[in-house]
Amino acid sequence: MIGKSTTQAPNAGASERQPSWQELALCAQTGAGFFFPEPGSSVREAKQICLACEGRTACLEYALENDERFGVWGGLSEKERDRLRRGTGRRSGNRA
Repeated sequence: MIGKSTTQAPNAGASERQPSWQELALCAQTGAGFFFPEPGSSVREAKQICLACEGRTACLEYALENDERFGVWGGLSEKERDRLRRGTGRRSGNRA
């Protein structure tokens, strides 16, 4: 999810480079309310938008690398990202 305070890069030279995941993100075309819902509200609509987004993987990587604590990023809620960070979100039977 592109944060509320994130600014878009100018399109100058856009034909010379590949667009960034932020420029391709479907969340940039919808309201932030989907991705930053009030406590107790559903994140289902945000997750559905994320599932169709080309930038979903890069968005999730960004959120994890930058310790984003709020909102839906890369199709995961705050709790889901927290579990992933702590390694409790894995479903595989592999153990160290």
